[in-house]
Amino acid sequence: MSDKAHSIAVDSEPQQDPLKDTASLLASRICHDLISPIGAISNGLELLVMSGLKPSPELSLIEESIANANARVRLFRLAFGSAAAGQRMARGDIVSLVGDGFSNGRIQVSWEPSSDLSRIEAKIALLAILCLEITLPAGGKIVVRCDRGQWQMQAYGSKIRFDANPWDILSSNRIDASELEPAHIQFALLRDALAKNGKAAQAGHSDSAASLRYDV
Repeated sequence: MSDKAHSIAVDSEPQQDPLKDTASLLASRICHDLISPIGAISNGLELLVMSGLKPSPELSLIEESIANANARVRLFRLAFGSAAAGQRMARGDIVSLVGDGFSNGRIQVSWEPSSDLSRIEAKIALLAILCLEITLPAGGKIVVRCDRGQWQMQAYGSKIRFDANPWDILSSNRIDASELEPAHIQFALLRDALAKNGKAAQAGHSDSAASLRYDV
């Protein structure tokens, strides 16, 4: 694939911003509080089925929506929430989280790393996946690979959308909050997460694929 690469420069000694940590804690709190009512709705639906509620297209739609909401909230909790040093995640849990989070079939994610990860590594990887997700408006596949701390991700699809604005966020050390769209928050968070370790990333695209590479 012939990529049009964008190098992402970061400060050699990035400064810690307490507000960013506060935002992560807020995301963790919101996702945590949403899980309980979603679970309650799911349990209530199961009780209705057990009491004799007959299967129907409407019931199937509700069940599917509950499952999708639960999966996305769990995915967002890891991607946007806080991640303390020393926390670990089993590979199986990550594969399950990614599989459930993209279970609607529009986009498939192939997770190839075979080892467990720190929660911080998993958080960064999910942010990268969410960045690549927007390049596949018609659906497609995202392949995730990691070799000795070098992460490489490719998004393949019949249509690739690579708008410059969100990707430019990755290379901008300072952005005006008014210029940041909610749908692109993952780009700023990925940039900041990598910058904390003085790391850089590269993004590129062709007519049929987009790529994202970084070291952790």
